[in-house]
Amino acid sequence: MVDADLGLTLVFNGCIYNYPELRAELEAKGYRFFSHGDTEVILKAWHAWGVDCVDRLKGMFAFVLHERDTDRVVMARDRFGIKPLYLSEAPGRLRFASSLPALLRGGDVDTTIDPVALHSYMTFHAVVPAPRTILKGVSKFPAATIRVIEPDGTSTDRRYWNPPYDRAPSEAGLSAQEWRDRVLESLREAVRRRMVSDVPVGVLLSGGVDSSVIVGLLAEMGQKDLMTFSVGFESANGEEGDEFVYSDLIARHFGTDHHKIFVRSDRLMEALPGTFAAMSEPMVSYDNVGFYLLSQEVSQHIKVVQSGQGADEVFGGYHWYPPLVGSDDPLAAYSRAFFDRDHLTLRDQLADDWVIDADVSRAFVEEHFAQPGASDPVDKALRLDSQVMLVEDPVKRVDNMTMAWGLEARVPFLDHDLVELAARTPPEHKLRDGGKGVLKDAARLVIPHEVIDRKKGYFPVPALKYIQGPYFDMVRDALSSQAARERGLFRQDYLDRLFADPTGHITPLRGSELWQVAALELWLQTHGV
Repeated sequence: MVDADLGLTLVFNGCIYNYPELRAELEAKGYRFFSHGDTEVILKAWHAWGVDCVDRLKGMFAFVLHERDTDRVVMARDRFGIKPLYLSEAPGRLRFASSLPALLRGGDVDTTIDPVALHSYMTFHAVVPAPRTILKGVSKFPAATIRVIEPDGTSTDRRYWNPPYDRAPSEAGLSAQEWRDRVLESLREAVRRRMVSDVPVGVLLSGGVDSSVIVGLLAEMGQKDLMTFSVGFESANGEEGDEFVYSDLIARHFGTDHHKIFVRSDRLMEALPGTFAAMSEPMVSYDNVGFYLLSQEVSQHIKVVQSGQGADEVFGGYHWYPPLVGSDDPLAAYSRAFFDRDHLTLRDQLADDWVIDADVSRAFVEEHFAQPGASDPVDKALRLDSQVMLVEDPVKRVDNMTMAWGLEARVPFLDHDLVELAARTPPEHKLRDGGKGVLKDAARLVIPHEVIDRKKGYFPVPALKYIQGPYFDMVRDALSSQAARERGLFRQDYLDRLFADPTGHITPLRGSELWQVAALELWLQTHGV
């Protein structure tokens, strides 16, 4: 969008939920609008408030803005990096795109594997913290950051959001019930904000607490003919591949227009090439293909959905948080639970050319834990997971797979007002009741208890965890191909061990080591690297 009067040009990806309020405020300052959406509000907001404009934006966004009169360029990304922004820099030029493969298509990009990023991918559960990507020639713009680039190429970054994980004195005496009520009201507002749409809004319903409470709140707010969507897979190795019993319960309880997608093994195999094509970076989570197929189905009915991503990282739902309570060595406790392998083990799995001396992943976590603003060990891990892991895995996964089908996914649990409240909530309220205690307390006022009082589920795709039959042939062929041999990332004896016992090498987070190394190679081959 070009604003000729102000001399500003903008490219923008995302949705600003509070743009009507901002527009009214800007009109009161004398600004005149020529359009009706949220894009022009960003242009006027930059002109009115400069770098402080991002503090006022509630939503998900990545934008790049050019000032005609100064020739300055401004880049910004939302607080959780929900909307992506990739960069490729060379002398005299800067390219940017919403996806890494778009930059590769432009050519003139160093596609050498970054050994530091490879170390992170293999140890830090495929999390490669910004600004690195797996390729040396492409970086990613950090979340919660605004950058002003001068005509001579120098730039200034401002990190505009970093909520404290400390207790506010005014909230010291709050009871569990009072925290519950605050969380419920804040979540209500987060869901309400994300109802803003020119088209109907549906829900990706897994049957867990997080997506179920979104359905309940939308129903409570009077959303009519609410569409809900669930996906399930064939079982494998005795492990069930769906949680339809719980999503069905919620759909019946609230009378939603419910759609169930059951994916047979042959369709799963057919969808994998498209899934890898949709990934901006290599990702190991099995549910990538689940979200890809689910999004394909959903996009035939509606264009906007709400999703429950982020609740575990924000409200303490994962199993690695309780061992951190009172820990004298939170770094060791976190690493034991979350890391796929340690530095020494990795040295015996990577080929010699790709081994680096420094344990960069552990050093990154140690440095993050040491930052001020989170003194409790649990809070340190929650801050790391919500500001880094969440950005580089679940959020990216959902955005990549939904946008592959032109579907917009909104994530109310990442409403920054709600996250700021959760950050101030004492850890004991979050870890109660097997995790997410305060959220479960709030959910009991909205949804049936059967969905809450159950074993924690996850998005199971058993065929990719227990790699057998055609899946084994696919990954072995990829890792034995000429491209993989020339790349030479892994020691052959390590690959041989994985081929000999594909179901026996499972990481602490219940992931397949074979799938992890194969996913990297399949991504590289898919994108012609």
